[in-house]
Amino acid sequence: MVGLLSGFAVTAFGIAPLAPDAGDLPQRLVTETVQPQGNFDAQLAELAAHELVLRRSEQTRATDTADALLRRLGALDPAASQFLRSDTTARRLLQGRAGKMVELAADASGTVQSIVARYPAENAEQQATHFTRLTIERQADGKFTSKVETAPLETQVRLGSGTIRTSLFAATDESNIPDGIASQMADMFSGDVDFHRELQKGDRFSVVYEAMTADGEPISWDASNGHLIAGEFVNKGKSYQSVWFKDGVTGKGNFYAFDGQSKRHSFLANPVEFSRITSGFAMRFHPILQSWRQHKGVDFGAPTGTAVRSVGDGTVDFAGWQNGYGNVIKIQHSGSRETVYAHLSRIEVKKGQKIGQGQTIGAVGMTGWATGPHLHFEFQVNGTQQDPRAIAKASDAATLPGYARAKFAQTVASVTTQLQVARSMQASDGISGAE
Repeated sequence: MVGLLSGFAVTAFGIAPLAPDAGDLPQRLVTETVQPQGNFDAQLAELAAHELVLRRSEQTRATDTADALLRRLGALDPAASQFLRSDTTARRLLQGRAGKMVELAADASGTVQSIVARYPAENAEQQATHFTRLTIERQADGKFTSKVETAPLETQVRLGSGTIRTSLFAATDESNIPDGIASQMADMFSGDVDFHRELQKGDRFSVVYEAMTADGEPISWDASNGHLIAGEFVNKGKSYQSVWFKDGVTGKGNFYAFDGQSKRHSFLANPVEFSRITSGFAMRFHPILQSWRQHKGVDFGAPTGTAVRSVGDGTVDFAGWQNGYGNVIKIQHSGSRETVYAHLSRIEVKKGQKIGQGQTIGAVGMTGWATGPHLHFEFQVNGTQQDPRAIAKASDAATLPGYARAKFAQTVASVTTQLQVARSMQASDGISGAE
């Protein structure tokens, strides 16, 4: 369930005391004639005079033509289609990058009244803070006008909740939760839940997050849009809760469990966001060598070009080509630990470079002995491969400093109420998410 957090109230309900059976109480029928105020016929005529306006939203596609987009939006208007093709400003709707957010208003016959498109600011330097609004309107004489404006993006606190039916990201999509928030939630609870192996149908989640919005709508063109404030995940009946908290002394922020234990471990569980494990740390049939061998790593299937990130702080020990690994990066970490990222389509770091946890180091590919685009990932301790997911789950986590606990307790109390609202909204609708 997604909604704006502009204010809410929490009401307590109790069990009412026993009362007499209503069927035993005396009954009386009262009949009274009610006269409508004013001229009822005039009110009906005035209501009929107001034309029905239908609104529908879509995103532009790379293959769209003016006619195709209008049909998808439910409009049948040759004049509007012609204007989209001929007007210099209106043509921007279908030019450039696809994925523009389009809202169309039409009357009952499908005649276009207005089209509003929102997309990244045309000035690249403003894209982090502003968006472009393209407005096309039909005037009283039937002719169209168009204009382009640059408007500021706004930050809104929103609530979201959902239920797992097939996968985490299918559930967040269904609940209209941005991809960036879903990714942050997966990282937040990666030490508690193995999202690749332990998810069950019926698992639930609730989130409180900040999103950048254009005219009140969360932007769809930035997959990293939004900052997760707090979350709850119920896996196999067990609830895990976490909140983002910034230390006022050090200025550093991190996710913490409600007891103050940091959710940031020394190593992330996943080097690739939005991926699926195609081959785990176990015996497997090698597709090229045609024999059963120990697979001493984890393969993450993802499209070529998907960003690969370092799972921990370290120093690049190797970055280049290495036989069956293809393009490979090796990062040395503390405690004689090393991580390996293979089959990359590109390498974005150099040997000797200092790397931070979560930093992008390359992109998924299928170089070397790869039969399809994926990342082969290894975690080595003293030269011996270990199960990387087990290492990540067991890695060290910091504890909240004592001086910050009072402020942290206030933060937890606030987000607890917000998460309760998110849960109640889901329960009242009986669906995994709603706008």
